[in-house]
Amino acid sequence: MFTRHARMIMSLLMCSLLTQVLFSAVQLSRAEEPQALTATDLIKERFTNEDARSWVTAGEESVYSFDMAAVFYRKRDFQPAWTGSDNRFPQADALLSAIHEADLEGLPPEYYHIKAIALLLGQLRARPENSDPDPAMVADLDVLLTDTFLLLSCHLSNGCINPIMLKAEWFAHNEKKDVTAVLEKSLRQNRIKETLSDLTPKEKLYTRLRQGLAQYRLLATQNKEWPLIAPAKPPFKQGTHDKRIPAIRQRLAILGDLPAGENMGDELFDAGLAKAVLSFQKRHGLDADGVIGAQTFGALNVSPAKRVRQIEINLERLRWSFRNPGKRYLLVNIANFALDVVDEGTTVLTMPVVVGKPFWNTPVFSRKMSYVVLNPSWNIPRSIAVEEILPKIRKDHQYLFKNNIRVLQNGNTIDDKKLQSIAWSRLNIDYFPYQLRQDPGPRNPLGSIKFIFPNQFDVYLHDSPHKGLFQRNVRAFSHGCIRIEKPVELAVYLLRDSKKWTREQILAAIKEGNEQTVNLPQPVPVHLIYLTAWVDDNNILQFRDDIYGRDIMLDESLPINPPTKNENNAKAP
Repeated sequence: MFTRHARMIMSLLMCSLLTQVLFSAVQLSRAEEPQALTATDLIKERFTNEDARSWVTAGEESVYSFDMAAVFYRKRDFQPAWTGSDNRFPQADALLSAIHEADLEGLPPEYYHIKAIALLLGQLRARPENSDPDPAMVADLDVLLTDTFLLLSCHLSNGCINPIMLKAEWFAHNEKKDVTAVLEKSLRQNRIKETLSDLTPKEKLYTRLRQGLAQYRLLATQNKEWPLIAPAKPPFKQGTHDKRIPAIRQRLAILGDLPAGENMGDELFDAGLAKAVLSFQKRHGLDADGVIGAQTFGALNVSPAKRVRQIEINLERLRWSFRNPGKRYLLVNIANFALDVVDEGTTVLTMPVVVGKPFWNTPVFSRKMSYVVLNPSWNIPRSIAVEEILPKIRKDHQYLFKNNIRVLQNGNTIDDKKLQSIAWSRLNIDYFPYQLRQDPGPRNPLGSIKFIFPNQFDVYLHDSPHKGLFQRNVRAFSHGCIRIEKPVELAVYLLRDSKKWTREQILAAIKEGNEQTVNLPQPVPVHLIYLTAWVDDNNILQFRDDIYGRDIMLDESLPINPPTKNENNAKAP
């Protein structure tokens, strides 16, 4: 039997052993217990997990700028960027304010996580002061704020839509920006809102149209009902009496073309109304005849709400590329059939132009004009040669001679003897081994001058012998190049810094009839744009018809409401 002393020793040993076992079990339990994830861990998991692209944050908000956000967080080893030293997200308010103001640019705030950010921010700030924030909520909010800044900065600086994705004839060159670096710098300098404001275009075309958006949004709010005014046959003109005249008066007063309160109930089409109709027609690119026909009725029936969308579409176009046009430049608005020469912000010369037919659309792009050609010959494009001129040659074997057109093969002119042996009836689109060139002269469609800004489309400005087309209201008749009404005036302006080329010398060289290339003293930017809404130098909001259907295409792509869940992780352009 154990003595009492032995039993005590045994008890102590057993107790010691039990303590060691319990201690080891506790240690093992703690080792097996998962460590709580930090916000950094959660952010890292989001952007390194194989399934990260399908990850949605709190409130089922998608990360749309996933690739850029991943780059941003990798640079900072996935640490939260917005929390601040007190975990109160000090710069989030500035971003929320910028999101609200995006509405002024025609960009819907709902697209930029505004509700989810406000909810998470409120919940995190409402916690007790001495408590630690929920890491999952911190990670969610940080990622949402980052995604919003990156997305909004891309949209403000380059537009929401990549224009080339819409149609091949859009060739706007966006300014490249590393918005991840912009965000890092903005957070460091505490300039979130200021940075986003700096990214918006500052050109007058954009800033004035943005004011026009505010104006028409107010009209749309005040005039939600916009009943149809039935067109009249015959058209209304001065002296007409009709019960629809008061409705027309009211509409023109709302739109600012008729002074408010001027004979609103009068059913007589008087001189005051005729003046207002002329104003309205000019603003909408209609025949300014003071007569209310089908086209004028159609424009009157377009509601302010639809004009708001039209303005938003054109603001998007201006965000694409029209940011640094230059101190002196040529601006061709295809939809307005007009060319403006702008010098130091002032339009110094303007003229009507003829642009491409709807199936020969004039493309949108910018290049620098480097030279002009006096008495140009015309290298006839193959498509025109085969589709338009070849049938005329078959009908009239003297057509080439009558129109001063030479036939070339491999760059060499074919002589008359060989020319007579060509079997024109056997030539077609698949087999046409010749080039046609029309020499300078009165029948040459390029007229007396062409203006070259080298581009892949072979589009240029040129004179035209068909002067009557410039008097038409809708001027879409060319194969894509731009015919201008005042070529000599434009040449004089472009060569004004050259002592050799005065107006008299230019006219004398044209009269001689010889083809001559003249380099400009300095290259001049040429911008071909397509605006169906803008505010002119007289601060008048202008609207034009969508001759190429480009508004319709952009309307379908430009966001109005927040993206759906199926649009997860769409890249910002």
